[in-house]
Amino acid sequence: MARQRAKSAELARLFNSIDRPVYVLDEELVIRFLNEPCREWLGEAAESVVGQRCTYRTSPAGDESRSRPLAEALCPPPSVLSGQVATGIVVAPDGHGGWRRRLARFIPIGPCGEAMPAVVTLVEPGDLSPTDEPLAETRPHGLEPAEPTSDELHERIRRFRRQAAGRYRIDRLLGDSPAMRLARARAELAAAGRANVLVVGPVGSGRRHTAHGIHYASDPPREGTLIPVDCAVLGVELIRSTVHALASNPLGTRAARSTLLLTDVDCLPGEVHSDVAAAISAKSFRLRVVATAAEPLIQLAARGGFSRALAALLSPIVIELPPLADRREDIPLLAQLFLEEINAESTKQRGGFSADALDRLDAYHWPGNLDELALVVAQACEKAEGAEVQAADLPSRLRHAAEAAAHPRREEPSIQLDEFLGRIERELIERALAQAKGNKTKAAVLLGLTRPRLYRRLVQLGLDDGEDY
Repeated sequence: MARQRAKSAELARLFNSIDRPVYVLDEELVIRFLNEPCREWLGEAAESVVGQRCTYRTSPAGDESRSRPLAEALCPPPSVLSGQVATGIVVAPDGHGGWRRRLARFIPIGPCGEAMPAVVTLVEPGDLSPTDEPLAETRPHGLEPAEPTSDELHERIRRFRRQAAGRYRIDRLLGDSPAMRLARARAELAAAGRANVLVVGPVGSGRRHTAHGIHYASDPPREGTLIPVDCAVLGVELIRSTVHALASNPLGTRAARSTLLLTDVDCLPGEVHSDVAAAISAKSFRLRVVATAAEPLIQLAARGGFSRALAALLSPIVIELPPLADRREDIPLLAQLFLEEINAESTKQRGGFSADALDRLDAYHWPGNLDELALVVAQACEKAEGAEVQAADLPSRLRHAAEAAAHPRREEPSIQLDEFLGRIERELIERALAQAKGNKTKAAVLLGLTRPRLYRRLVQLGLDDGEDY
């Protein structure tokens, strides 16, 4: 024991002699040691992270003040657990509510192929600028992969959440597709004001999550109340009594910061449309209304399926969430986001997805949208044995869908029975007439028909030449 303490003290002296930040994690990714330059870099937060376990995820915006998210910001990629040296970005508070990014090198310590007793992290001395992309620079020169690496996706999620801090916390609006850029802009507009908002999208696209995010993004978010009303489940009388009660302003001054959430408002019974419109139009009604629907209410009203007045009241700001299949370029980022959320609750840490796994995710049609993607990632992480999720770890239905797309079923030509029989009948009559040398009486005998019946069929088939011999 004394020898072990002496060895630890010697290592501490060695690491403290290094002029750049160094920290050490044990085999369970618990932070065990910070050298003096690292303590200076982390500042007041240094003591709080010692003894904290790292998980490979990015913290939601606004959560970074806690010690656990700071430990997450110092976590190495899970590939280190398999003995690989890795490069990544780590962050530390700058003392002014912001963050300082630096490039770090994670070095596993231990015999190759054996249990890893520790990870030594060497942090570069210079801070990165907000526009620096150092992970892209670590690729071999001239090689540009078709997909970003897991570490780059991890950093993009972190940057997205950092930029979203102080505005809104809507993780599932993550994405670079034009539709999601527009959705984010409108969500920011909604979060900054008190106008009514309609969130539109297919089932599983994150409508309810987005609606909650808009409410909780309000400043200050915790002083207002969120009042959910499920229009697809609650009866007419309960909905009517709820909105009338809210119109009487029972929340007092808190009403100006509170939100009425009408989920599945397109399923609202028609007989209560006028009651809801009257209630939210009343001067005494001070709540902001956020509603969710499968399609824009103005379009539904144009077809006679919704009150035009209520549709107008609920639609000052419309946020449209597209199906996941229409924004496939966002799938790698979203899959990485869900994977890192699982990392936060699991002892098993996954770094990302293999190229084959990402290809399979991209090829799937995603009828369940984001909810289905989150479930698929959870199932794959549970099955995966390595630091990276492989295509074989994904549910079998994705493989079956890929195989079906690669070998589409050949369309069998349909047979029109009447048309087919008509062609045969015509051919038989023409043969009989040719054999009878145009004598219709003989042709009728050859066909087993009466002469009048043959005449009728000749007229119907356009074969009657008017001659009768």
